[in-house]
Amino acid sequence: MRNILVIGAGPAGLFTAISCTTEGRNVTVLDKNDSPGKKLLMTGSGQCNLTNSEAPKAMLKHYFGIEAQRFLKPALMAFDSSRLIEFFQKRGLKMTVRDDGKVFPVTLSARDVLEVLLAECEKQGIVIQCNCRVASVDRDDDGTFLVKTPGGDLQANYLAITTGGKSYPYTGSSGDGYLFAQKMGHTTQEPRPALAAVYIDDFPFSDLSGISIKRAEVSLWRNGGKIAERREDLLLTHTGLSGPSILHLSREILPGDTLLINLAGWKREDADRLLLEKLTANGKKNVKNILADLDLPERLTEKLVELSGAAARTGAEIKKQERKELERLLTGLEMKVSRTGDFLTAMMTRGGISILEVNSRSMESRLVPSLFFAGEVLDFDGETGGYNLQAAFSTGYLAGNSIRVKSERP
Repeated sequence: MRNILVIGAGPAGLFTAISCTTEGRNVTVLDKNDSPGKKLLMTGSGQCNLTNSEAPKAMLKHYFGIEAQRFLKPALMAFDSSRLIEFFQKRGLKMTVRDDGKVFPVTLSARDVLEVLLAECEKQGIVIQCNCRVASVDRDDDGTFLVKTPGGDLQANYLAITTGGKSYPYTGSSGDGYLFAQKMGHTTQEPRPALAAVYIDDFPFSDLSGISIKRAEVSLWRNGGKIAERREDLLLTHTGLSGPSILHLSREILPGDTLLINLAGWKREDADRLLLEKLTANGKKNVKNILADLDLPERLTEKLVELSGAAARTGAEIKKQERKELERLLTGLEMKVSRTGDFLTAMMTRGGISILEVNSRSMESRLVPSLFFAGEVLDFDGETGGYNLQAAFSTGYLAGNSIRVKSERP
């Protein structure tokens, strides 16, 4: 009888267990929480953006860094979004695909997704031990893994570490897996919050919290050089900025960086001319009304005009200094970053177990035979939109299937 242990009962861990189960194998999933799948229940604000309908080749572009894309390619090719959707629909949970490609259960319930996974675990005889905090992981000379828990020591022929990253630590993601991997000789890239909001020094739009700007052009600057740029929706908060453009930049942002925001979408070299033409052609109108065709939220337009000093003026009355300030606010709004959100609020972790030390075609350690990894514990992260959950399921599938194949050998 071969024993298989999986540490971590999130989507990657549960799918690893489901994918490795075969006759004559004992599969046990250990989790320190009082119930499995706690972080999964939070995804998509509880609605569970399970995946994205894109094909693997297109989906790969939504993971950060060429190394991560190369690493994830075999997993996404082996188990893509169509197979994930099929897995759930065959078990009675229908999916819906939105216009932007995001895939959700028709019930819009993350708990329904979890229930399908748990039902499949029960069907396959997988044991899930909750309230089981792993203290340490060792390996005997004969290759047997020794896992120490408060309830006693456990032995396994195959071990999968699927403990997640460090985001949302109150769900159990506290970085334990990094320590277990390091004990086995693996290196880790420093974990940092990703997909996080940013806090802005002297933020002028606190009273506009909740307002979203469509496809705002946001660039990140440091020491006079541009680091990155996004053109996606931008969300104003009480203390700073969020929304897809900021979430996707946040993995690169450091305290003291500058965010340059182009709200109007004009080229900087054309901005003065375009604004002057608008004001001149509508000399009798209030400045706020002249800017209505920019498709910005009305309250934001009012605030920008107010900050420029031209709130009470018509197009003909605005002064040159006010026009220049309005141009800056519309196309070159600078904001100084105080800090990014921490692990308590970040949706994802950047960093983790080095993917250079893991075989991308099997998720098996290149350093320790029969040791496998899957999910956020590894050093990859992607954009919002279902990509990170798909990566968790795909790497879990590949890890589990590889364990199954290896364990069937004589």
